[in-house]
Amino acid sequence: MAEDKQARKYPQNLQGVLQLAVDAGSGAEGPAALEPMSEERKLWLKNALSEICKMDEVEQIKQCLAVLHQEGMSEREIKEEDERDEEEEDVRNKAFDVLSELCENLDNARDLMTLGGLELCISHYLCHAKSGLRWRAAQLIASCAQNMSQVQEHLFSLGALPKLLQLTDSDPHPTVRVKSLYAVSCLIREQEEGLKAFLAHDGISVLMRCLQSDIERQRTKSAFLLLNLLRSNPEQKGTAASMGMVQQLVSVLRTPHLPFHEHVLAALCCLVEDCPQGLKDCKDPALGLKELLRQRSKELKGKEESQEELDFCDLLTDICFSGSDDNAMDR
Repeated sequence: MAEDKQARKYPQNLQGVLQLAVDAGSGAEGPAALEPMSEERKLWLKNALSEICKMDEVEQIKQCLAVLHQEGMSEREIKEEDERDEEEEDVRNKAFDVLSELCENLDNARDLMTLGGLELCISHYLCHAKSGLRWRAAQLIASCAQNMSQVQEHLFSLGALPKLLQLTDSDPHPTVRVKSLYAVSCLIREQEEGLKAFLAHDGISVLMRCLQSDIERQRTKSAFLLLNLLRSNPEQKGTAASMGMVQQLVSVLRTPHLPFHEHVLAALCCLVEDCPQGLKDCKDPALGLKELLRQRSKELKGKEESQEELDFCDLLTDICFSGSDDNAMDR
């Protein structure tokens, strides 16, 4: 009977299911003993899931936003107990997870924007004290922004880019930094105004620092983003080279070998093509790139999974250190 009374306290909608999931997972420590479900609870769960299935996706978005808006009201009230705060955080985490999945659909991303969900993310959750809510807000922004200029422009108008760059650069939690960098990449992809804003906010310097991060996923994503920026915006090669990008990339190659070094070598290949400053920097004897490439080629030779990286080593060596090029540069 106690279980039946508990089932009645949950509304038969998305919020009810989210709360039930949290309560079910936050009881006693360790795996819960399996108990038969009462008929009343089975009926409640069946009806609740049926309601969600019938609910159109816009209504699901509204339900999730209602959950996320609740915290703003609770903060104006007396401070609640830590246990209840944790339960509410779990509910909000689940609401963000549902929204991120829904907003992989571009129509849903547009609806979330119209309903004020992106503004809520930026104004309240990117700066939230809980890291789980910060990174989920960044992930939701990324889901909405990818390949959708209307949402990208809206996010720019809300000041999303500088906040995401700041989180990428200095947030104490690794997942927040990685998700924020991913959101930045989605925000400026195929977006001319976004690239201008990225450069205006010293985005290249942020990428350079990310390449030196102790978070491997952040190094990988920053190298990949840099490579794509150089390939799609070759006019920015000179700017990147003038900021010491060649020296930074070579210093990354000197660290213990990791798969993302392929992107680093590809970026160096970009910087020596039609970019005199990049070529000059790579050929500088003080940098020691020629010997580094020779050693790396030796390490990679015969490894089928490293063939592309080996090809980039060979290409960079040919461009920078063939006899004719050396003579041309000396002259």
